[in-house]
Amino acid sequence: MKIQKVVCSPGRTGFYFDDQKAIKAGAGQDGALYVGEPATPGFTRIRQAGEAISVMIVLENGQIGWGDCAAVQYSGAGGRDPLFLADTFIPLIENEVAEHLVGRDADNFRALAGEIDHMEVNGKRLHTAIRYGVSQAILDAVAKAQGLNMCDVVAKEYGVTVTEKPLHIFTQSGDDRYTNVDKMIMKAVDVLPHGLFNSVDKLGQKGEKLLEYVKWLSRRIIEHAPYEGYHPILHIDVYGTIGMVFGASNYQEMADYLRTLVEAAKPFRLRIEGPMDSGSREQQMKDLSGLTALVDKLGIDVELVADEWCNTLEDVIYFADNKAGHMIQVKTPDLGSVHNTIEAVLYCEEKGIGAYQGGTCNETDRSAQVCVHCAMATKPDQILGKPGMGVDEAIMINYNEMNRILALRRAGIGVAR
Repeated sequence: MKIQKVVCSPGRTGFYFDDQKAIKAGAGQDGALYVGEPATPGFTRIRQAGEAISVMIVLENGQIGWGDCAAVQYSGAGGRDPLFLADTFIPLIENEVAEHLVGRDADNFRALAGEIDHMEVNGKRLHTAIRYGVSQAILDAVAKAQGLNMCDVVAKEYGVTVTEKPLHIFTQSGDDRYTNVDKMIMKAVDVLPHGLFNSVDKLGQKGEKLLEYVKWLSRRIIEHAPYEGYHPILHIDVYGTIGMVFGASNYQEMADYLRTLVEAAKPFRLRIEGPMDSGSREQQMKDLSGLTALVDKLGIDVELVADEWCNTLEDVIYFADNKAGHMIQVKTPDLGSVHNTIEAVLYCEEKGIGAYQGGTCNETDRSAQVCVHCAMATKPDQILGKPGMGVDEAIMINYNEMNRILALRRAGIGVAR
């Protein structure tokens, strides 16, 4: 089945682009806005509307495979590609990328996605967001050409099996970290709440605000559990702020603080994402590896999750090989083509490192759906409920897509033979 045409349309994402550097420097908030001057190149405001591009691959029989190009909320931070703006990149996709795809057979997702992932224009690789969205469209096009579910294409090409049960969904609260927890509890979310502790002001000058929040969170779940035995995992993203308070290489003080959080979280299991941001990939790996080794040696029952400076497939391999964290977030838009996400999750599993197939609130419903298909084939420990920070919509999109996949496969529809 040949590719006949590539069509693009501009879109909105489920959240915003935020200038992380300016926020960490103490930018004030005014309602949903941040006030002050941006600090990252490309930003015209500290917070601005998230943009996406829908890529539609038209097959010769009229079927359309589609995906959405999107970049992370904190574009331009932690070694990532710069701000992704639709008007800038649509012409490139409809010309250079389309020229590469039109006339090709939609018969091998992994090969075609790999070509786009390594494609260069004027000596530069395509923006990660373009590789991300185009590869989604390729996966869908190949699935439609072969009469398969997207997850079954992944399973067939990678020699894995599709899970027969739902995966754990991790939901994001955003700054509304109290009211949104109630939504998560009511809907019996598996992993919660994210928390968005992205400044020292939110964490507390000695970490006291996060500690009080964890105590509240544990009590709230116990008091309002939707059923007996509800026991979610607590996963809190601190965006490097623990390292800002105690010192990114001061492992002992950070470990002592983490112990207090573990006690506050009981009886629930605790994950802390991004405890420090050490300013470079090499130093981040060393610090996260050092802290991981120390909490293990001291018997502190916390799982550390790698995020900052772990952006590409190569980064995931590097962090996994060096045991930098107990779990690694595979931040889907940062890896470019979704075949890299698939391979990153499988590598973590091979190395015995927890695999968190993540992403960003700044994605779309479509990118979330395609990511669910990838996850159903690779079976990570958890997936991010995305896009947005409103909770309900993200749960709906990811939960419903998982259950559609399970129902279709039980009925024998779209399954590889």
